[in-house]
Amino acid sequence: MPRDNMVSLIQKIARQARLTFPGATATAPTGSSKTFSDNLSQLKNLVNQLRVEDLQITPRSCNGSPQPAPPHSPPVTYMHICETEHFSMGVFLLQNGQSCIPLHDHPGMHGMIKVLYGTLSIRGFDRLQEVPGAASPPPFSPPLQPYQRDALRRALRRSFGHFGPSSPPCLLSPHRDNLHQISALDGPAAFLDILAPPYDPEDGRDCHYYQLLQPSSAETNAQGGKEEEGESREVWLLEVPQPADFWCGGEPYPGPSVTL
Repeated sequence: MPRDNMVSLIQKIARQARLTFPGATATAPTGSSKTFSDNLSQLKNLVNQLRVEDLQITPRSCNGSPQPAPPHSPPVTYMHICETEHFSMGVFLLQNGQSCIPLHDHPGMHGMIKVLYGTLSIRGFDRLQEVPGAASPPPFSPPLQPYQRDALRRALRRSFGHFGPSSPPCLLSPHRDNLHQISALDGPAAFLDILAPPYDPEDGRDCHYYQLLQPSSAETNAQGGKEEEGESREVWLLEVPQPADFWCGGEPYPGPSVTL
């Protein structure tokens, strides 16, 4: 057995993720809330130390300019590192400054993101429970079709920010920042992604996509004009199929192996 100081950082992160999410379900991890909080803090501290060199990934740029992607290549690719029934870990690579992972959810899941290179814009939303007798949705621009009404979802716009390699990890939980949109800014970007438990449609954890709806101009004026970007406020989302211009390809992970 190698000494701990010879173990790769990504192996230590995987071990801590296994300890943090030993029996994660679609509601909450097992164990006391204090134990989970302490383990999550240790995991966050380890992930915060991670750099792209630790994974032997070469940033997708050459002499400061992004490398051109082959025609018809996916806008986003994924490097699988490891997965158990309790958590998954891998790296998403956004191929250029126009690449975007559309607004989507993580049903009953915890997550952690650490930017490895480039700059990401991340917008986070909380899904709100439907309340009997709540106010009806406002008019939207463009107007919704009658068949779309059943796909409306109330949400709280929770967070917005730009993140780079020196930024601390971003967290999501089943009830906070569980929906997010991730966009590359000014060129290619990559981030480590930990999800607990992993997506599993057969266990109620499928990925759903959403469109942020815009109130009509009359409604916006009644609310006092355009809101500030960092302001938290209730919004309306429309559940939509996976956007046609988004798909995710796969590529080999070149870094240290992980065993669990």
